Amino acid sequence: MKASHNLDRLGVTFDDPGLVADAGLLLTATLAQRLGLRATLDRHLKLGRVAGAANADQKAMTLIASILVGGDTIDDANALRAGNVATVLGHHPAAPSTLGTFLRAFTAGHARQLDAVLEDVLSRAWDLGARPTGDMTKIDLDSSIVETYGLHKQGGNNFTYTHTRGYHPLFAVLAGGGDVIHCRLRGGSANSGRGAGSFTRQTLARVARAGTGAEVVVRADSGFYSRHVVDACERHGAYFSVSVRLQASHHKLIEEIEEAAWEEIPYWLEGTAAVAEIPYAPFGRKSTYRLIVRRVEPTPGSQLALRGLAYRYFAFITDREGATVELEADHRRHAEIENVIRELKYGCGLNHMPSGKFGANAAWLVLNAIAHNLARWLLRLTDAGVANLKSLRHRLLKVPGRLVRSGRRLRLRMPERWPWEAEFMAALARLRLLPAG
Repeated sequence: MKASHNLDRLGVTFDDPGLVADAGLLLTATLAQRLGLRATLDRHLKLGRVAGAANADQKAMTLIASILVGGDTIDDANALRAGNVATVLGHHPAAPSTLGTFLRAFTAGHARQLDAVLEDVLSRAWDLGARPTGDMTKIDLDSSIVETYGLHKQGGNNFTYTHTRGYHPLFAVLAGGGDVIHCRLRGGSANSGRGAGSFTRQTLARVARAGTGAEVVVRADSGFYSRHVVDACERHGAYFSVSVRLQASHHKLIEEIEEAAWEEIPYWLEGTAAVAEIPYAPFGRKSTYRLIVRRVEPTPGSQLALRGLAYRYFAFITDREGATVELEADHRRHAEIENVIRELKYGCGLNHMPSGKFGANAAWLVLNAIAHNLARWLLRLTDAGVANLKSLRHRLLKVPGRLVRSGRRLRLRMPERWPWEAEFMAALARLRLLPAG
């Protein structure tokens, strides 16, 4: 059909019940079906006799689907009720008012039920082929600030260490794969290390139950510099690599390192960075670990050049074996977790919290993690050739379609000459070969 050049003459009506705005949700709905996600939600979510508790699995699935196509508020889920999206999802999407009541039914304890769902579908996805490969599984731990506005958010109305109001959740992420293994919402006033020990124990126990068949390494920044974190790693047979909050006593030890012990970092700017290590007994212990230190010489005139300071130092403790330079480089790769947190905030709906109740926001956090993981597993299991959720959404999930009935069968018709038709059909074919959960 020839396009009209006079757009004012183009009539517009919203009257086709067979149209599906986000027909690509068929991919994630198929994966969720193979994972048994809805049945897992039904098995774990027991909210009691409160408003919004009925059909909890259907409501949670609606929120997950909305997050996957870019919904970052409860009201955005209303788009799933247009046309015939229910046929693609495999369930009837709930109304936003119902979803708000559903989230407010959660307490912090009920959010742990969703956390159990996250663990179960993680294990199932790994069993289906999304399990990390290699002889070493690396887990990155970090915290982040989710900023809020106003004084009516339970746990989010206090100032964080960044002097903004918000929440301070913890994250455990599979390095390289991007899977959110564990997450926990905390109030904004929580310091970086609060609950880090128990969070690490729960993460490692979850990984052990899921099974990796490989050595496990935990990497973390100085917010996790705690004997409880180290104890958790040793108790679960995991190696650790944790940044140190440098104090005067540490600087004294570093000053005693002989110049000959410093090894230049070959991939840095020539002559500006080096590493060395010394044995160190943290937390008043008798046993020692490796304290690996990187020193960096700021470029003269740069913002990092401070009068009276020849070097800036960064250090971490580890019980891993290997060359000092290689371990230091690997420890810095912990920063890759920031990419996952950024995708949760700007790719999913975690850039704000939708409710004034702490339990509702704790549930929202886990639902975002599940939606994020579905996208990561979809890419890994189908080899769709997409790097991130934004590209996945643009190319495969938000493709429009029309449901038509022919010969007593439903058919989903997509736009002609869609640039990523081959990728979509290949992904759907691979997902349909997976055993049902």
